Amino acid sequence: MTTWGDREAREAARIAAEAVREDRPAGDLTSETLIPDGARIRASILSRADGIAAGLPAGPIVLEAFGAGAAFEALAQDGDRIRAGQGIARLSGRARAILAAERTILDLLGHLSGIATKTRLFVDAAGPVRVLDTRKTIPGLRVLEKYAVRMGGGTNHRMDLSEHALIKDNHIRILRALRPKDGPAAWVAALRRARPAVIEIEAQSRQEFLECLDAGADIIMLDNLSDEDRAWAVETARAHGARAALEVSGGLGIEAIRALATSGVDRASAGALTHSAPWLDLSLEVEEVEGVEVR
Repeated sequence: MTTWGDREAREAARIAAEAVREDRPAGDLTSETLIPDGARIRASILSRADGIAAGLPAGPIVLEAFGAGAAFEALAQDGDRIRAGQGIARLSGRARAILAAERTILDLLGHLSGIATKTRLFVDAAGPVRVLDTRKTIPGLRVLEKYAVRMGGGTNHRMDLSEHALIKDNHIRILRALRPKDGPAAWVAALRRARPAVIEIEAQSRQEFLECLDAGADIIMLDNLSDEDRAWAVETARAHGARAALEVSGGLGIEAIRALATSGVDRASAGALTHSAPWLDLSLEVEEVEGVEVR
């Protein structure tokens, strides 16, 4: 499992800076009017539901962006299973900074933890099948959303269009119109000449699958095939001694993922991990003001 690194930290800092511009363009009217600048508090972030933690290293980055004089202490680690009522972080210091950063921290941690939680459900249901995400991410949040998938035990598909080649249905339509005599073998060969990279190709029928097998792709995506056609593809690949990994994609929910556990495919990619994950419900509770506990 790849953990939080420099790339994630840079993205969190960029997002935090944008959040300050978006959420506090001319200061915090309420807090800066009513709460003394030197007032100090202690607060905890609590989870209101069971789930998987993700994004905690972003907490201090966001807090610093909104104002100096407050500290963020994680009480759990990304990837941990957390329970309803559990404290996952403690914040202490200047009240104004904590209140200004509260919504952004909760939004980011809730979103990323929701992705990690949904991913873990899929991973647990998939058995030996590797669960992957897709590029169906919110623009500007991909690095952190894909990080959250890893925290849930999932695997990242390509991060971007440069990472590995994926010949999809629209590529195939265009290529067949432009060069009808060519096929998967020619396309794969051209990509291998261009740059060493993983090559994946989509197959939407039995005939296309056979052509992909012969082409020598690294991964064959079985997109929206029937259960019968998918079982045939698995048996055919075995009979051919194919080295290509078989990936299933196309509208996969938890029940479909569970059914794939014994199907013989290698991988399942699901956009639902990122585009349909409910946020994990988190709240920030003030527990102490100027050294006095509050209820």
